[in-house]
Amino acid sequence: MFIKEKTKAKNKKINFKYNFFNSKTFFKNQNALYHIYDFNQKFLFLETYFYLISCLSALFCYNLRKIFRTQMTRLSDKEALYLLQHESLHNLGKMASAKKLELHPKKITTFIVDRNINYTNVCWVDCKFCAFYRHAKEDDAYILSFEEIGKKIEELMDIGGTQILFQGGVHPRLKIEWYEDLVSWISKRYPSVTIHGFSAIEIDYIARLSKISIKEVLRRLRDKGLSSIPGAGAEILSDKVRDVIAPKKLDVSKWLEVHREAHLLGIKSTATMMFGTVETDEDIIEHLRHVRDLQDETGGFRAFIAWSFQGSNTKLMQEQPQITKTSSNRYLRILAIARLYLDNVVNVQSSWVTQGSYIGQLALKFGANDLGSTMMEENVVAAAGAKNSMNQAQMVELIKDVGEHPAKRDTAYNILERF
Repeated sequence: MFIKEKTKAKNKKINFKYNFFNSKTFFKNQNALYHIYDFNQKFLFLETYFYLISCLSALFCYNLRKIFRTQMTRLSDKEALYLLQHESLHNLGKMASAKKLELHPKKITTFIVDRNINYTNVCWVDCKFCAFYRHAKEDDAYILSFEEIGKKIEELMDIGGTQILFQGGVHPRLKIEWYEDLVSWISKRYPSVTIHGFSAIEIDYIARLSKISIKEVLRRLRDKGLSSIPGAGAEILSDKVRDVIAPKKLDVSKWLEVHREAHLLGIKSTATMMFGTVETDEDIIEHLRHVRDLQDETGGFRAFIAWSFQGSNTKLMQEQPQITKTSSNRYLRILAIARLYLDNVVNVQSSWVTQGSYIGQLALKFGANDLGSTMMEENVVAAAGAKNSMNQAQMVELIKDVGEHPAKRDTAYNILERF
């Protein structure tokens, strides 16, 4: 640091004498920064000063450009909608694969061995797209006993399974105490099995029936052994769509509230989307925006799963006969857009259960990095006409066939075994 002191020379010209590292003098003479040797030396210090400023300016602009590039990599709603409607399927696959590789550079594709246990088929919500539910007085209505549930878990453990996807209808009379007893019984008897259970609509109704808060339901179930909750019940996160396909179901804000409360309690969840009913392309983008916004807020979604509506035996198909079966092209386009748009959700699952093993495999080229579950048991989608099955060996082969590395995972996406 150069600091000047002004003195009068014999020739009555103004000269400058510099002190070094004199901070007191510096603060008294801040205007001295514009000079370095003498007043006649072409303002050398001024030139140096402006050179440094230009360097700092260039560095600032470089960082600013980096910020802009980062922001530009996040798709806007308009951009996502344009890609969904106009981009070629081939290019969407390339773009989604590039994004997938950015997030999963080791090319590891995972799956989980689990069982979907539907503890009851009794439900009062009457979703028009569902062929699984029954009313309490129907002959084939059921609630599984704890012993029946235990037998199903033991069968899962015999094949190396680690998770139960536990959900049912929304039973009109089961309060929080019943669920606490069930979760506690499972977690104590089968401590190695993860309970991934109870959708947002179930949580919400348990709270209302038991006259406690959603947060209290989640806290009490967590304390008994609940590990995470599934994203079921999201369907399309647009109230105008929900009013048509499931008018009794909780609205968008309530679905988001349940998952937000879960995340704040340390309970992770997944996000799902069922498309192919009466929604528009704009509704699909709105759905993805809700998921991305909540993930920005909480970071609690472990994965995103999209599947198409299966219409056999459903009331919705009777009321809306114009609905046609979703094509594989449509499924892959939506999957690719989800991978590109949900830049903050690390994992995207393939829905081979509804699409079949071939399209399930092709989904790995459209952004999916996870084949989901071997699905030892599945009843809800099967009731609507989709009856696909796949075991662990088949999953491993499908993954290897596309040049990726198969690995079995647990609920939290920890790798348990490589193949």
